[in-house]
Amino acid sequence: MSPNEARIADSPDEAAIPRSRHSLDEARALCARLAAEHYENFPVAPWLVPARLRPAVQAIYAFARIADDFADEPQHEGRRMKRLDEWGAMLEDCLRGEAIHPVFVALRDAIERHRLPPQPFRDLLRAFRQDVGKSRYADQAELLEYCRLSANPVGHLILHLFDRADAERLAWSDDICTALQLTNHWQDVAIDAGRGRIYLPEEDRRRHGVDEADLLAGRVGAGFSALMREQIGRARQLFARGRPLCDSVSGRLRLELRLTVHGGLRVLERIEAVDGDVFTRRPRLGIADGLRILGRAIVWA
Repeated sequence: MSPNEARIADSPDEAAIPRSRHSLDEARALCARLAAEHYENFPVAPWLVPARLRPAVQAIYAFARIADDFADEPQHEGRRMKRLDEWGAMLEDCLRGEAIHPVFVALRDAIERHRLPPQPFRDLLRAFRQDVGKSRYADQAELLEYCRLSANPVGHLILHLFDRADAERLAWSDDICTALQLTNHWQDVAIDAGRGRIYLPEEDRRRHGVDEADLLAGRVGAGFSALMREQIGRARQLFARGRPLCDSVSGRLRLELRLTVHGGLRVLERIEAVDGDVFTRRPRLGIADGLRILGRAIVWA
């Protein structure tokens, strides 16, 4: 058994993935299935992606989804770093043109076909490894550095796929992706605390009189509400800074970006509406929210 094949034996769905080379069609089908079953927290709606780009988007998603599961899902407890190291080794093989695991067969084709840069994939893996080994953030700067690895690479890859990856657009994309990541963190304060992770910066918590015990117990007081208002305000500022990206592109990508920005802003509104109490009333967007987001995206100005 080759080193790549040995790694496949420990990969997700190992019973369903034979230890042999997969055709590109088989690999793409697996990635499409993962995307259809698990599309979440990914700023690209599949129905807005042109057909020619859809397999690449699905391959990127599958790569990130499986790595995220390694970092989060209970079945990988005690072996998380081992799994991520194996995934990283398969990524490097893929970048050299070698792939056996179906996700990397599809990803290799996407990278070669669309000339995708390797660094965003490596940065995403660094973020997943950080999730395993780091559960607290001292200040805003430290949290933003995490977002640079965990969120911004996705925006870079999407802009490369659409051939819009100039320096100005990449900077705007970073603002939007970081804002989305922060919005997700504030929506999931309770879920993350249950996993032992606290993304609310310690410096900010201390200033508002909120300690770890409050978060772990789900206590919501005036200090916590003020803390959440501050974080919501910062995320809104980032959305506003990145907004010009939506006007710098056209077609489906423009609509997708507008929906993404207004979707994030709507989540922030929902958090604000419950005075930051995401412990008992985690904000979820429903059909009415979706219609509101679509209307705002169409009106835009």
